[in-house]
Amino acid sequence: MDTFLLEEQLRNFLREDLEHGDITTDAIFSDQETATVTLRAREALVAAGMEQVAARVFQLLDERITYSRPIADGQQVDSGQVLMTVSGPVHGLLRGERVALNLIQRLCGIATLTRQYVDAVRGLKVKIVDTRKTTPGLRMLEKYAVRVGGGRNHRYSLSDGVLIKDNHIAACGSIQRAVEKARAAVPHTIAIEVETDTLEQVQECLDCGVQIIMLDNMDCNTMRQAVSMINGKALIEASGGVNLDTVRGIAETGVDIISVGALTHSARACDIGLDW
Repeated sequence: MDTFLLEEQLRNFLREDLEHGDITTDAIFSDQETATVTLRAREALVAAGMEQVAARVFQLLDERITYSRPIADGQQVDSGQVLMTVSGPVHGLLRGERVALNLIQRLCGIATLTRQYVDAVRGLKVKIVDTRKTTPGLRMLEKYAVRVGGGRNHRYSLSDGVLIKDNHIAACGSIQRAVEKARAAVPHTIAIEVETDTLEQVQECLDCGVQIIMLDNMDCNTMRQAVSMINGKALIEASGGVNLDTVRGIAETGVDIISVGALTHSARACDIGLDW
């Protein structure tokens, strides 16, 4: 993650929660009282964001806050394991608690789910990638968590790559026409990907010389036929209907990439506590 952009985001998250102050903490504690707290996993998980995110949240609130023993991103931890110890003024610890926990619970959830998908296809050549189905405002963090879990990133935003989808094709009239227009407008350094639903569309992509072909919501038998047709002439991405029960079978069809929206839109937040 870009630390300059990340810090700006963290400040905004804190500003949203604090607004004009923490009236409970301010009423009970002075800014001189100190304490030590531990962030602890309450279930098995893949760690993500302890040092870069949680620790930074606390330090933005009070530069006197220190931390120690942060678990490295990507490390598998057991329930009950300490993820990080944080020490400093009580004011800063209490003000930052909710924002820090909200973020790392979300990031660890994504990293943990991604690891499950990566493990499910272990031994095969396929790569597990995310999509743009991210939480508005959290894309950089969520896509980082996917990488922590062992996955890869698809395009970060609409400006990162050409992906001609079904509605582009419907509005334009044909794959060939959409590809011709895109190729005439974008730099030669940007690959063109097209979403297909049928083998006829796959053939149209091959006729157009498309570099990446997405097989969307195809059953495994149809995907095998598509892989045979493409025969190395384009990179093949499978998408749609992917879950932990189906991902291995999809990978075994020979596709190069499997994109999984669930990595970010359906990951359950992990249970992490801040213990005094």
